[in-house]
Amino acid sequence: MTLTKNHIIDSLYKNTDLMKSEAALTFESLLEIVKQSLESGEDVLISGFGKFCVKEKKERKGRNPATADDMILEARRVVTYKCSGKLKEKLNTKKKKGEKEIEIDKTMEIIVSKNPKLQTPSKYQI
Repeated sequence: MTLTKNHIIDSLYKNTDLMKSEAALTFESLLEIVKQSLESGEDVLISGFGKFCVKEKKERKGRNPATADDMILEARRVVTYKCSGKLKEKLNTKKKKGEKEIEIDKTMEIIVSKNPKLQTPSKYQI
């Protein structure tokens, strides 16, 4: 299953005392900050998650695969992502049954403890 924006907003809504519209606005604001930073050419580093970088691609020769015609591909900017070491380690560590829920609980407790507006629910769902 793919984690979508709606899934994330629903998770914020269920795991905090934010109304659904506030959770959506919070997430949309976060995405807007990330997009604006990338548009201006800044890298975005999210500790424990990874780094989004803007790379400049030079103009180059290419070929249309449908017609086999040669063509020039224009210079462009692309966004790349590099996974953090911590996340890479988590992805490659085998977990025991039920360990994922404990990890999510710890993460949510840290988030909630740093923001007094958030309420700690008894069970977290993603």
